[in-house]
Amino acid sequence: MQKEKKSRAKESFMQGVFAMMFSQVLIKFIGLVYKLYLTNREGFGDEGNAIYTSGFYIYSLLLTLSSVGIPNAISKLVSERVALGDNKGANRIYKIAFLTFGMLGLIGTGILFFGAKYISNVIIQIPEAEWTLVALSPSIFFVSLLSVIRGYFNGNSTLKVTANSQTLEQIFKTVLTILFVEIVAIIMGTDTTIMAAGANLATTVATIGSFIYLFVYYKHNRILSINKPGVIAKKESATKVIKNILQVSIPISLSAVLSSINKNIDSTTVVRGLKNFMEEGAAKVQYGILSGKVDTLTSLPLSFNIAFATALVPALSYARAKGDMETANKRVRFSILVTILIGLPCTVGMVIFAEPILKLLFPKQAAGVVILQISAVSIIFAVLAQTINGALQGIGKVMVPATAFAVGVVAKLIMNITLVPIPEIGVNGAALGNVVCNLIACMIGFSVLRKNLKISFPFMKYIGKPILATGIMAVCSYAVYTILLNIISLRMAAIIAIVFAILTYTLALINFKVFTKEEIHMIPYGKKIYKILVKLGVYKEKKIA
Repeated sequence: MQKEKKSRAKESFMQGVFAMMFSQVLIKFIGLVYKLYLTNREGFGDEGNAIYTSGFYIYSLLLTLSSVGIPNAISKLVSERVALGDNKGANRIYKIAFLTFGMLGLIGTGILFFGAKYISNVIIQIPEAEWTLVALSPSIFFVSLLSVIRGYFNGNSTLKVTANSQTLEQIFKTVLTILFVEIVAIIMGTDTTIMAAGANLATTVATIGSFIYLFVYYKHNRILSINKPGVIAKKESATKVIKNILQVSIPISLSAVLSSINKNIDSTTVVRGLKNFMEEGAAKVQYGILSGKVDTLTSLPLSFNIAFATALVPALSYARAKGDMETANKRVRFSILVTILIGLPCTVGMVIFAEPILKLLFPKQAAGVVILQISAVSIIFAVLAQTINGALQGIGKVMVPATAFAVGVVAKLIMNITLVPIPEIGVNGAALGNVVCNLIACMIGFSVLRKNLKISFPFMKYIGKPILATGIMAVCSYAVYTILLNIISLRMAAIIAIVFAILTYTLALINFKVFTKEEIHMIPYGKKIYKILVKLGVYKEKKIA
């Protein structure tokens, strides 16, 4: 019976992960549509990206202060209550959080709306960003409320609800971005400043739509306030509940704040540094390449991998509340393995195919090959840090990710200030700073996680085989690309080479037997997949004497 329960728990964990992962892949590709549209749109381009993203990063920072730590904090606390059968306590946490963080979100909206002029003119020194900040300001209030609802459902192991709401929001955002920018262009001509404001207004409208969807869903699907037999509701004052939430959310929010500060370091130092040896317009274009195209591409793997970081927090909290550390350790090991298998090929692939990727996606604005190649190195460290942070938060070490990232951010700031003003380095210095920042955060987090959970990570399984598979993928796919380049167009050669890379990498992983039988069974439809692999002779089923 206990074995069956563990089996069902694993299935629930991985179903949530894959639902979230599929959603994030879909969200990023849908988001890429409007990014491609904006970058290639006449009158927008890299300069428009500089205005659009500089405003968006300031908005993200304020958003982080008011809401980003909330989903994981609430999911952790709710999952602990649900694990103990205290459904009334879980609902009480939600209600108090909804009111509290709604008020904080309202304050954040006011700061951004009334401070837009000062922020754009003085802090980021891009005056054109003022209207983008005004357009984004209402979003802070609605995202604060969205964060509470998403945390509530994540804590009840229903990540699919969060995934659906995020997908819906991105669809709205993509459609409305294109629609609003085109309306602005028709009415006012190709005014880059107003077009950027219109693009960010689409974010606000999409956020409101997502909130309406989730709030209606909550009304019909909330946890019943009926405790399991024999369980007495944990009665705590509103002040105590808020304190509990803040004890978890503040350190988590601090990590997110530092991530936003990391991006704002670029928005406040790159243009300033580049102006030492080039005109302001050219400096803005360089920053637009970094913040618009390169950040979009290098953040794609982070979006796929966020599923593990999101799922680990309530899963590990639930397991710890039950005293089941064996399950907790297995989930951490599996999550880190899959993270490595996602991050390595993405890193190497973007380094090798930087030029064709940029020409494929941004035919009218293909500059930035070296910046992308350098930035791509940060992917493996960033995705690992993301998963490790989720595990650390799940086991209660909520301050470690913030501390680790703080050290990395300081290193990046020093590198930006030192390297960007050097003509021979320029904006590449900011890309290097990002690599170092994520490397430091990853190393510190991993060291603490390993010490606390006492988990072993065999070299061949976690490093040797993934590197071999990635190397085979790189050599084979680049050879195919080079051959095809003499026969067909660059665009078609790049697409075929990337598809070939995915197939080669998958076959290499299967051939090296990176996953054990138990790990394959953790994947949705894993038992069927394993039977197919046994029939193909990849795995051998042990016969019972």
